[in-house]
Amino acid sequence: MPPAPQSNRNETPHSEHLTKDAPISRRTGQALRLFQRFLPLALVAALASTALAQAPNPHTDPLNFDPVVRDAYNHFYNLDYDGALSRFEQVLKANPQNPMAADYVLMVTIFRELYHQDLLDTTYYAHDSFLTTQRKVEVPDPTRQRIESLLAQVQDQVDQRLKANPNDPNAKNLLFARGYARGLHAAFITLADHSFFAAARQGLAARNDSEAALKLDRDYADANMAIGIQQFAVASLPRLVRMMVGIAGVGGNKEHGLELLHISAEHGVVTQVESRTTLSLFLRHDGRYAEALAMQHGLATQFPHDYLFRLEEANLTKDKGDGPGAIAIYKQVLADAHKPGYFADPRLQMAWFGLADTERGQNDIADAAKHYLEAANQPNASDWIRKRANLNAGQMLDLLHDHNAAVAQYQKAAAPGGDQSQADAARKLIKTPYTGK
Repeated sequence: MPPAPQSNRNETPHSEHLTKDAPISRRTGQALRLFQRFLPLALVAALASTALAQAPNPHTDPLNFDPVVRDAYNHFYNLDYDGALSRFEQVLKANPQNPMAADYVLMVTIFRELYHQDLLDTTYYAHDSFLTTQRKVEVPDPTRQRIESLLAQVQDQVDQRLKANPNDPNAKNLLFARGYARGLHAAFITLADHSFFAAARQGLAARNDSEAALKLDRDYADANMAIGIQQFAVASLPRLVRMMVGIAGVGGNKEHGLELLHISAEHGVVTQVESRTTLSLFLRHDGRYAEALAMQHGLATQFPHDYLFRLEEANLTKDKGDGPGAIAIYKQVLADAHKPGYFADPRLQMAWFGLADTERGQNDIADAAKHYLEAANQPNASDWIRKRANLNAGQMLDLLHDHNAAVAQYQKAAAPGGDQSQADAARKLIKTPYTGK
């Protein structure tokens, strides 16, 4: 979906540090960039939505079958984050000592904020520029504090319970809950803060908790997801890179990772949809577009009112090389969005931007210009996506030989205040018209 889902800087502070203090070969550097790009995407895709099994299962926390929990997830599937959050808060109030209850609230709090920041559109991650973006995400202090507080609550509850009784009969559920919270937090600090190395270590901690849960119950299917993600992501990393990101000694195997994800997708209780979205992402990464698209089409069909699932099907169709097919899907998503109540809080700028990008690829410059402007003009667009749309609209207008109109868009993209990730490129284009090179 997600959740994936998108700036022009040559280096992040992390890459500058590595260049000065830990020289590596070009091949190793490429592997590191791949890992930094790939693991966060996996976390986002894996954690942006959740499914529940239809019958009680002894290999999970019984709270997952509470009627209020299931109703809350139904709202979450439809991206009604406020509706989901109010219900999960009710569950947490009734179960204050259960870390899984805090996980529910943590999940919605994180993804509601990422969605409102336009950070769950996978086109954001389509290129390595994601790693070097200048974008600064302004997370409201109360939201950030709530996220950190919930993470600490889960970790403290689990730590205290297991310290008091290492043989706690609920240990497998406690371990899974702690690993799940760590994975959620890894996704958040990756996207909101670009803390790639910290996220990698959190991802490893999530894997370790999941492995511990499986030692206690080999049929705890949900625990396979975090391990599968790590197995696939780490598989191509040289030992030096694993040392640099603080996960020395961690092995990986792509096919084994996919196998584990299939297990959680088929038998998990809280990670069925998560694992399917992750599989779609991994298959996409490896160029297995037909398989990825089939997986994503299944999700979009199962959850037709999930705006992100529908949007991701269009994105994948575009990546597969079927421009006309992608354009048709984007237009259908936009048409459905205009039906009262069909989607909850659709971020239409994502669909307009994806449509414009696809039309640009089809050399339909006039429509691309028009639809980039539609993206820029959406009232709930983040300043970041608005200025990206302004810049791209200006480029299309330049190709249409209307530099005066293009300059007006470049000026908006370079305007002071707010997001500045497009400013340098826009200032250059004000002086020198875009030529498509």
